[in-house]
Amino acid sequence: MTSQQYVPTKGNLMALKKSNALAKMGYDLMDRKRIILIHEMMQIIKNVRTLRDELSSAYHQAYLALQEANITLGVVGEIAKAIPIDYGLQITYRSVMGVDIPKVIYQSQEVRITYGIGSTNTKFDYAFTKFQKVRDLTILLAETENSAYRLANAIRKSQKQANALKTIVIPEFEFNIKYISDALEERDREEFSRKKVIKGNLINKDIE
Repeated sequence: MTSQQYVPTKGNLMALKKSNALAKMGYDLMDRKRIILIHEMMQIIKNVRTLRDELSSAYHQAYLALQEANITLGVVGEIAKAIPIDYGLQITYRSVMGVDIPKVIYQSQEVRITYGIGSTNTKFDYAFTKFQKVRDLTILLAETENSAYRLANAIRKSQKQANALKTIVIPEFEFNIKYISDALEERDREEFSRKKVIKGNLINKDIE
């Protein structure tokens, strides 16, 4: 580190001390933000693990039910086309320390039979309800995983900024503050010595 860009003046010293204080305040804020975001993410990660297990189990049950429906009815792809696509999703956001966390709004509908019951059976109905559970869990997992990703990304940025302040910015300010302080003290000592010599010369001159 060098301090050649700073002229050792009291004005520069005051400005550097102010900037250093702000940098330390910024570091404290970034560190607190990081801790809060980590706490939030850890809570979400617990939910992610649980939801993944639940979704895996739901898929397993749904495909078993679909296999049974296919066995009793033949391939049910054409029948399934009668089930309408669900567009009832909305996404809003909540802010956690400036990080936008998605919230999927989905009003789960009651199970409604939209296909001809004459060409199906209870096994198809059972598979239908199982895949509705898969849909609901998928929506919830997508929201939760996206939240965890956004938080992790924000934590990395906060950590990077905090590290830059702690290891580069603040040490450089403190190095230059010491450099200017030492230079000013040396200048004051030289000025004091110069005045002392002048005073001594004047005294000697008066004696003569």
